[in-house]
Amino acid sequence: MEESIYPWHTENWEYLQRMMDKLPHALLFYGPTGTGIETFAEFFAKSMLCENRPSGGQPCASCQSCHWFDQYAHPDYRQILPETLEIARGIQNADKTASTDEEPATGKTSREPSRKIGIDKIRSLADFINISTHRGGSRIISVYPAEAMTSESSNALLKMLEEPPAGTLFILVTNHLDALLPTIVSRCSKLAFPMPETSVALGWLKEKGIDDAGDWLAGQGGAPVAALAEAQHGIREEMTVLLNELATPNDTELLKTAEKLQKVPMADLVTWHQRWLYDLLSLRLAGNLRYYPRYRPALESMAKKADIDQLLNLLKKVNERKKTADHPLVPRLALEDMLLDYRKIFSP
Repeated sequence: MEESIYPWHTENWEYLQRMMDKLPHALLFYGPTGTGIETFAEFFAKSMLCENRPSGGQPCASCQSCHWFDQYAHPDYRQILPETLEIARGIQNADKTASTDEEPATGKTSREPSRKIGIDKIRSLADFINISTHRGGSRIISVYPAEAMTSESSNALLKMLEEPPAGTLFILVTNHLDALLPTIVSRCSKLAFPMPETSVALGWLKEKGIDDAGDWLAGQGGAPVAALAEAQHGIREEMTVLLNELATPNDTELLKTAEKLQKVPMADLVTWHQRWLYDLLSLRLAGNLRYYPRYRPALESMAKKADIDQLLNLLKKVNERKKTADHPLVPRLALEDMLLDYRKIFSP
């Protein structure tokens, strides 16, 4: 994890340091995806548990508590994540069985890791919050992304928030505040994490050695952490293939494009396509674009040709397609279908 906070989070960090003597029992951090809110929450939790915290509040990174934290093994810290994130982070104690409210038993010995936080994960906190802390200090429970909780797990957590144990701090992190139960939101002290200013985000990306930082940042809607990840580990060549096809639709190239991109995660393809459509709509209605400034000439040309009603209907369809993008039955056919739908918005 990062050993410092992002520059656009400094103000929130300083606010929490001033609040240290009167912190509530539950904090709710919310803001856009790809800006590092979850990293901030982890860093703050680590600082709260640090045994040699220096002035400024940042963890020392050398005490026993900090070492435990970095190994996901601190006895007074619990991080509640969906199984998919546990696996992505290499956390060894990822649950091996499905939560009872997530999916029915099928008799199969294997299944896809859950993207939800089921009730079993919240119930597992019962013993943790009712025993004394190992280090005689704070006990911290982090939930991310909070919107991944099912209705059952949300209600189970709500009971804990209504009667919080002494010395326990809950930290909830969400990118979709309106997806949380209003009763959970009302039990927490909210702290907003807005999108950073473009100049700050660009400066940070350039410090990280990212060329064409402006293009990467625009492609992620202004989210610098997501832009860095895409620049370092993304698949820009494949994205360019798709965008070029969207810029100059060609019936003879459609099948070739689908073949070239059939091994690209469908979720990425749908996201790139969705952002292209948002730029088309924005140009058509307001003359602005957000995601693909380097394609402005092509987007302006296509926006003039697009039927606005067809475009709006396609955006709705793409939003629905995102829900199943991770598990298309036949990726190539799904991509062909997506590209054919796109052509329809330009039909005379």
